[in-house]
Amino acid sequence: MNRQLPPVLRTAAELHALRADAKGRRTVVMTMGALHEGHATLVRTARDLAGPDGQVVVTVFVNPLQFGPHEDLDRYPRTLDSDVDIAGAAGADAVFAPGVDEVYPGGEPQVRVTAGPMGERLEGATRPGHFDGMLTVVAKLLHLTRPDTALFGQKDAQQLALIRRMVSDLNFPVEIVGVPTVREGDGLALSSRNRYLSEAERGTALALSRALFAGRDRLAAQYALVARASTAPTTDERAAALAKMGESRASADAHAVSVAAAGLPAAVRAAAGAVLADAAAAEPPLALDYVALVDPATFTEVPDAFTGTAVLAVAAKVGTTRLIDNIPLEFGPVDAVGTAAATAAPPSGDRTADGAHL
Repeated sequence: MNRQLPPVLRTAAELHALRADAKGRRTVVMTMGALHEGHATLVRTARDLAGPDGQVVVTVFVNPLQFGPHEDLDRYPRTLDSDVDIAGAAGADAVFAPGVDEVYPGGEPQVRVTAGPMGERLEGATRPGHFDGMLTVVAKLLHLTRPDTALFGQKDAQQLALIRRMVSDLNFPVEIVGVPTVREGDGLALSSRNRYLSEAERGTALALSRALFAGRDRLAAQYALVARASTAPTTDERAAALAKMGESRASADAHAVSVAAAGLPAAVRAAAGAVLADAAAAEPPLALDYVALVDPATFTEVPDAFTGTAVLAVAAKVGTTRLIDNIPLEFGPVDAVGTAAATAAPPSGDRTADGAHL
């Protein structure tokens, strides 16, 4: 049986006519095209949220406002026919693929959304103005598509945080849903830019996910050590018991582990940094932009005594291709370390959902 492709809408008028036919919730997935399995996962999730009576709209627009003067706007892949096929197979009802003149009919907009202090950190520091351009087009596309729910990938964690902040600060009547990252079998996060990597460059690029997993594993190991130390008898009783067994050093080690528990963020950073340092000496080398352990609400570095969810994020260039990746990590209180757990992305062979590049 031949599957019918979703219609490609080019104008706001066509999009609004589609909205008039909606009977249920409308969900939107915003992309810059070059769709892959990660985007397809976003669309399938949108389909589930919309239900059988709702609408799923996928936007495809390469936004010039979020590219710097030396970035890859002209090089960015444009594969609309393939995008429509992937979107349709995943459950999209329509693809909105406007031209630049439709989105910015008066040329570059004079009034834009400003990302504020969060937009100047990490990705914003490396790519000045990027997040202002991203938020401006997201705001416009939210107005044009008028969704009940919009889905974005967690791979672009800072982008997702800023969109949530914009929606909250400016009272957009839309629910923002973050969808976890899809990884290939070797752990590399799916990205439209992966196609630029040579075989050797791809081997080096795997250091990004390996660094994140090393930080995750170090956190889990540290918690296991602290939990074991917390079960030992305290002070004099512990020392006496271990001394009888000839394990006075174990007593000291257990005490040191307990003291070190407050420095768990530093241990995570060190583990990730060690992997990235090795990759910098590889051939071809990895050129690190940043590795950071940040609060997902502000994208500022977390303190040593931090508790709650943090994001371990990395950005680097391999050859001429710049890649980003991140995983969430959970930091539990030290006094509850016996039951605390460090959680993050699944092992590299698992596949969960990806972030769409805007």
